[in-house]
Amino acid sequence: MTQHFNPTAPHDLIGIGFGPSNLALAIALQERAEQGGKAFDAMFLERQPDYNWHGNTLVAQSELQISFLKDLVTLRNPSSRFSFVNYLKAHGRLVDFINLGTFYPCRMEYNDYLRWVAVQFAEQSRYGEQVLRVEPVVEADGRVQRLNVISQNQQGCEVSRQTRSVIVSTGGTPKIPPVFAGFKDDPRVFHHARYLSAMATQACSRGEPMRIAVVGAGQSAAEAFIDLSDNFPNVQVDMILRAAVLKPADDSPFVNEIFGPDYTDLVFNQPETERERLIREYHNTNYSVVDLDLIERIYAILYRQKVSGIERHAFLCRRMIESASDVDGRVQLQLRDLATGSTEARRYDAVILATGYERRSHRELLAPLKDYLDDFRVDRDYQLLARPELETPVFIQGFSQHSHGLSDTLLSVLPARSGEIAAALEQRLEGVSQSRALHEARALHSVSA
Repeated sequence: MTQHFNPTAPHDLIGIGFGPSNLALAIALQERAEQGGKAFDAMFLERQPDYNWHGNTLVAQSELQISFLKDLVTLRNPSSRFSFVNYLKAHGRLVDFINLGTFYPCRMEYNDYLRWVAVQFAEQSRYGEQVLRVEPVVEADGRVQRLNVISQNQQGCEVSRQTRSVIVSTGGTPKIPPVFAGFKDDPRVFHHARYLSAMATQACSRGEPMRIAVVGAGQSAAEAFIDLSDNFPNVQVDMILRAAVLKPADDSPFVNEIFGPDYTDLVFNQPETERERLIREYHNTNYSVVDLDLIERIYAILYRQKVSGIERHAFLCRRMIESASDVDGRVQLQLRDLATGSTEARRYDAVILATGYERRSHRELLAPLKDYLDDFRVDRDYQLLARPELETPVFIQGFSQHSHGLSDTLLSVLPARSGEIAAALEQRLEGVSQSRALHEARALHSVSA
């Protein structure tokens, strides 16, 4: 059964997902309205039951990897009441944070900051709703001036809402290597995105010994390794990676300029081949890299093992996982040494996949609009290019790395991007309204004649 809300009074905007990207947009829309711009009827739908940013990965050692000044607003509006600094002031920790002498808050605190902001937009948000699809509402003349956003609530009922525009900000989907396809929904094999909740069900949480494999060579893999080593003394950890070493993230000052708003213009205005070259050149700023301090901690852990002669953990580099199977109630991984070609089988009680994310959920949600879209390509303002019949603007956030650069999936660009989308949304919805009024006037004139 599908519930329909206000079929004759569509929202101006429905945002799918209410993570940092759409939260920054909600702020930009509100601040724009307060400064004399249009006040939009915006609704944001979030599948989680409450606001929680990467909640299952917030281990004690995890810190934000960008400056707190790159919050939801400061680079667009330094005086905004939604800044991280104002959050600290509101919670009585501003002086304490200053005394820390760092630009990098822990991710647990940043999650709390995001929740603090999200609470202020409670009337515009609906939690516990999983959006299933976005459908066109086709008029008699073939034009699409409204969209149906179909979601499923926590009671399992489908809910339909109409809107004049949509923005998809659903983030990444955990990437599961094909070799582990046979372990779908198996509690012994899980993506790092479910780390805390999955670990709570493991035997080591009850003090029992376990052997665990961590697969991956990036920040998530390193954080999982350290957390297991520090907090689960009965756990043996094998870190398995295809690379020869853990590589440090390049966060030097000149390189960090690629995450500034001006660099987005530079990338977008390049030919496609040059865009690809730029992304390859700076790939080690964000992918399969680890903060240097974590690398040093892991190396120190492994070195102390050599000193003590007790080899609790293993660092298995240059290893390709050829197969994964269930053997005697454990997960057996067949590993090939890429340097020597030799193989070995190792058995684990659990396997943690720190294997990154893929970003294709927008294509699935917008599949009913596919015939109107230009292969999901976007303009500079993140609106999907479409046929003239689709008069409802559709924007995406976090899915345009190939056209807008490496910052597209990161926090750094949120303030500037939200401001750009807010301005574009106002302009284009106004254009649609004028077009509709002109069309109706022409129709009325034709009837009168």
